[in-house]
Amino acid sequence: MNQLIRELINSGYLKTPAIIEAFQKINRADFVPEEIKEEAYINAPLPIGYGQTISQPLTVAFMLELLQPEQGNKILDVGSGSGWQTALLCWVVGEEGKVFSLEIIPELEVFGRKNVSKYSFVQKKIASFYCLTAANGLPAEAPFDRIVSAASAQEIPQAWKEQLKIGGRMVMPVKDTLHLLIKKSENEFEEKVYPGFAFVPFVDK
Repeated sequence: MNQLIRELINSGYLKTPAIIEAFQKINRADFVPEEIKEEAYINAPLPIGYGQTISQPLTVAFMLELLQPEQGNKILDVGSGSGWQTALLCWVVGEEGKVFSLEIIPELEVFGRKNVSKYSFVQKKIASFYCLTAANGLPAEAPFDRIVSAASAQEIPQAWKEQLKIGGRMVMPVKDTLHLLIKKSENEFEEKVYPGFAFVPFVDK
């Protein structure tokens, strides 16, 4: 694991101390199926069943650096899958923060919640898991400081834009391109685009 983290730091993908610490403290091997644990420290996506993957470490590092989560943040994590990114976010936001994880595949929602529970984030109520479509966001808990999605959609859902706080940041894949949105006012967003990524498709039913 340490070698993987060193590679991500040396190649410039991991930069922020809090995010580096999360990568060091949250063991990716705790979030992959038992039969592929020995592959957990490879810089590649790995299958977790149901046509889904645990994302490539390089991609997760890049997305979290764009997202810039902070202590005390309230974050919507879409397509939580294995729970690895959820746990990384929980480490960064700390006991004053909240991470709301949405996963539409029931078996993966259970898998992810069980994995994140290994770090007591569920027990401490830092992480909350929901098995439902993310197309409408999570209006009951909005607004959010940060929104991040691990699945690729055809477009950014309007509900997510509305549920992001002014000054908040959203990172999500649209097709094979990563988008960073920074909310400047109720209807104004600064948008940056980063091409050249591959993600599993967004599932909404």
